[in-house]
Amino acid sequence: MQKILVKAIHFKSKIITFAFILFTLGWISSCQSTPFQNDRLNVVVTTNIFSDLVANIGGDSIQLQALMGSGVDPHLYKASEGDVSKLVNADIVFYGGLHLEGKMVDIFEKMKSNKITVALAETLDKSELIESENFGGNYDPHIWFNVGLFKELSNQVTKVLSEVDEKNAEYYQTNHENYQKELDELDIYIRKKLDELPENQRVLITAHDAFSYLGEEYGIEVMGLQGISTTSEAGVRNVQRLRNFIIDHQIKAIFIENSVPRRNIEALQEAVKKEGHEVKIGGELFSDSLGNPGTEEGTYIGMFKHNINTIVEALK
Repeated sequence: MQKILVKAIHFKSKIITFAFILFTLGWISSCQSTPFQNDRLNVVVTTNIFSDLVANIGGDSIQLQALMGSGVDPHLYKASEGDVSKLVNADIVFYGGLHLEGKMVDIFEKMKSNKITVALAETLDKSELIESENFGGNYDPHIWFNVGLFKELSNQVTKVLSEVDEKNAEYYQTNHENYQKELDELDIYIRKKLDELPENQRVLITAHDAFSYLGEEYGIEVMGLQGISTTSEAGVRNVQRLRNFIIDHQIKAIFIENSVPRRNIEALQEAVKKEGHEVKIGGELFSDSLGNPGTEEGTYIGMFKHNINTIVEALK
């Protein structure tokens, strides 16, 4: 009797979830936003990485909301009723695209017919993207780890805001030009910092494969326990493969991530230890989200500097 009751509750839960999804999609298709509330564009962004970008361009001329805060994994994120309300009332929605927000794809597709929605990574030329046959979007969505590509996203955000809100176009353009200079300085900083690390020591091993754009642009060999999406599992073979690689190449440090549980990296560290080799956890990197608001890591530029400093100091 107890088993039947548990199954019934589980089945009822599935029905409620399915009904909520249908209601959400229907609501989005039937509702229109109220434009320019309080004489400012109402802009909604998914992750705080893209929110920081939009904030630097939009400044005081927009009302900005991010759905995901620090430490939130966009690969696993599901929209709440409150999120749906924010999306419906937005004038513009910016999101990562390329299946970064995998569980929200249906919502974004439904919104395209009656709302300005911009999948930022999908505005880039495909030749600039890293292909991945084993990921839903066929391309790696972690484009923010190439500063040059992030600069291109700044161009796109400026273009969209200026077209929708023409009276503030000059303001957006000025902010864009200033931010471009800051991003140029960041790129110089990254390359200079990496010069402190011999090329044969530039090996980055993390919880999931989020740093391929970093590796490709800045000459770092990158390896992850999980695939591009954290929905994949870190299997025994992955642990064994990386364990052997760490021992064979005398890797000094591996890294945890702020939006991914640390248990898999700790299991890898223990597997290495059982073979008589020590590898330390070099620190925490920010992968799919920024740090807390008000901290250095709470901005894109501060996050990137933190990551590079952590990697270089741990591997030297």
